[in-house]
Amino acid sequence: MYFMKPISDEILLSQPIFKKYKKTKKLILVSIFSSIAAILQAAGGIFPGIGYLISPLATAPILLCSMLSVPFGFMSYFLTIMLLFIIQPTELMVFPLTTGLLGLGLGASFSFFRKRISIIATGAALLMAGIMCLLFIFHFPILGPTVPDSFSFLTTGSISLFVFVYSWLWVELGLYIFKRLKIIV
Repeated sequence: MYFMKPISDEILLSQPIFKKYKKTKKLILVSIFSSIAAILQAAGGIFPGIGYLISPLATAPILLCSMLSVPFGFMSYFLTIMLLFIIQPTELMVFPLTTGLLGLGLGASFSFFRKRISIIATGAALLMAGIMCLLFIFHFPILGPTVPDSFSFLTTGSISLFVFVYSWLWVELGLYIFKRLKIIV
């Protein structure tokens, strides 16, 4: 079955190569990934409409950085949050609990798990927790005004189905981008 197939060893083999880089090169890569993530995330607030289509792409830089090294992924995640504090403070609720958390969780799970289903489930669980936290604890309308901010099984079930498919999409996209980026980096 497709979900039970192990991921390619390219990611696990790239991590020791990344560890051989000088600290300066690693920090430059982290800062580039963080800057790209902050710009993509801020696009939602700067360009209403088209920016909301660009904003979810902020997951990719955090995901790729975390695939290379989990500690540097955390560094990129927190640096992006600090950059968003300066560039677009309105995105500070969304990024840490959705796009950034998904990228960090998926990237880290590539290091810990071998099967696709485990990686997808980890990303889905983290994204689900972030969305639920925004909806039901902070009452932040992350999914728009049509989704109620009071708990219901229909809303929770719909969100869980969405986050699983969304996480699966990012796993496959992350693998594709990583293979292409590995040649450059």
